Amino acid sequence: MRLAPFSLVFVLVVAAALVQPAARTPAQAAPSGRGGMVVAANPMAVEAGLKVLRAGGSAVDAAVAVQATLGLVEPQSSGLAGGAFMTYYDARTKEVTTYDGRETAPASATSTYFYVNGAPLGRGAVRTGKSTGTPGAVTMLALAHAQHGKLAWKDLFGEAIHLAEDGFPVPARMADAAGRAGPEIQAYVGGRKAGDILKNPAYAATVRALAANPRAINEGPIAAAIAAKVGEAPNPGTISVADLAGYRPNTTPALCRPYRVYIVCAPPPPSGGIGVLMALGIYENLPIDKYKPTDPEAWYLFAEGQRVMYADRDQYIGDPSFVHIPTGLLDPNYLKSRAALVGAQSKAYAAGSPPDAVAYGADDTHEVAGTSHFVIVDKDGNALSMTTTVESAFGSNRMAAGMVLNNQLTDFSQTPTDAAGKPVANAVAGGKRPRSSMSPTIVLDRNRNFVMAIGSPGGNSIPAYTLKVIVGVLDWHLTLQDAINLPNLIAQGPGTTAEVDKFAPGVAAGLAAKGITPRGAAAEGSGLHGILVVNNRLVGAADPRREGVAKAP
Repeated sequence: MRLAPFSLVFVLVVAAALVQPAARTPAQAAPSGRGGMVVAANPMAVEAGLKVLRAGGSAVDAAVAVQATLGLVEPQSSGLAGGAFMTYYDARTKEVTTYDGRETAPASATSTYFYVNGAPLGRGAVRTGKSTGTPGAVTMLALAHAQHGKLAWKDLFGEAIHLAEDGFPVPARMADAAGRAGPEIQAYVGGRKAGDILKNPAYAATVRALAANPRAINEGPIAAAIAAKVGEAPNPGTISVADLAGYRPNTTPALCRPYRVYIVCAPPPPSGGIGVLMALGIYENLPIDKYKPTDPEAWYLFAEGQRVMYADRDQYIGDPSFVHIPTGLLDPNYLKSRAALVGAQSKAYAAGSPPDAVAYGADDTHEVAGTSHFVIVDKDGNALSMTTTVESAFGSNRMAAGMVLNNQLTDFSQTPTDAAGKPVANAVAGGKRPRSSMSPTIVLDRNRNFVMAIGSPGGNSIPAYTLKVIVGVLDWHLTLQDAINLPNLIAQGPGTTAEVDKFAPGVAAGLAAKGITPRGAAAEGSGLHGILVVNNRLVGAADPRREGVAKAP
């Protein structure tokens, strides 16, 4: 069951005002402008998007150029053979739409797809053909472009083709990830270090084919090359050219809910957007806005609210075309009851029983950190927030037609039932989309004017990273950059991870007194990218933990 979009039936009694962050010195001035903005994980991808905006392109036009370039210069995180979710704001209609380009399992997949010799492969499935899902990012962008593009599709790939044919300096993150990658990726990078020039003529040929036909990945020789590579041993997958030809993206009104005097919009399941909205509904019943990020209580409430959210998210969320999603997960009374569980001391929380719930089994998904995120606003005020991925570093570590193939199917629970025999909502099935944590988010004011676009990579931690910025800006009244710079804290189950060394003095000790002793943050950190409206200007910010930049045309 697909959750219904939010309609404005509530009354706001406090006047909505755009966030007014503290003044910065000139040396700290954030990138700003009125004619549009691009914020993405690599400067070369940002420049590709800016060239499109300067040519009169729309936000969606720029997104096509950004994605095509990221697939070349940041292939450890996203690519043309991966998937994506996009949340789009139309400045004219003030409507928010979501585009679902999530990968799908092959039609032949069964609930024991990842079983070999009677047991699931576990993390050993990542670098195999079984991990690759049918790509959806390009077909999703093609759909969005057909509805919101201004420039011709064929004219959006010039920068990606130029960099692939003439070469590009290998970014530091790509070089570092390649050193730990499988043999096929290492052979492609060829031992190059950061700054060395790398060419990818096969990628250029693929992008040229896409420029001529947006379904070139789904049909013809590129589709055949993908299917053949996925089918290679060991542990071959079963994606067929028919799976590729049959893939279709989904589009739906965004899932939107009020938060304070704002409206927060994100994609519905199987994305992680519902987790962000659930946590905000919990925070609205907690005094998190009464504290500052220098106070341990602020971080305690932040941790416990997301801990409650994750318990429900992990239990109930899967592909709504295959499983029933309880509408009660966003019921205000249910969220109030979940917030009431937060006491003076930290604890683990079991999944609740929201209205309209189905008794699913305990989840056994082990989502791998990865992914990329970018945000774009064009000169007409149209905005988008897009999270794009090949899953873990270099996806399945296999390449076809110059592209890295995703390992997105490892976002499924490899076991179809729990220990008690109950079916798991996120189990594998033919044609099913795996549950995702990707949470591209857009915030509006009460008049449905654009306020902010935000999102992050980071696997299972994406909702926590995104929530940090929303709370930081809307509740703690920080600048966008300062909110992004805040320590990351992820609370799921009984455990907590955090960037402890970034906490203000006394915060770690205060959390310990309340039963939270975070371990150091592991795996891939955040890559938060956002745009905020301040005094009728766009202010962009990029996560210093990565290589991203924010620029206006």
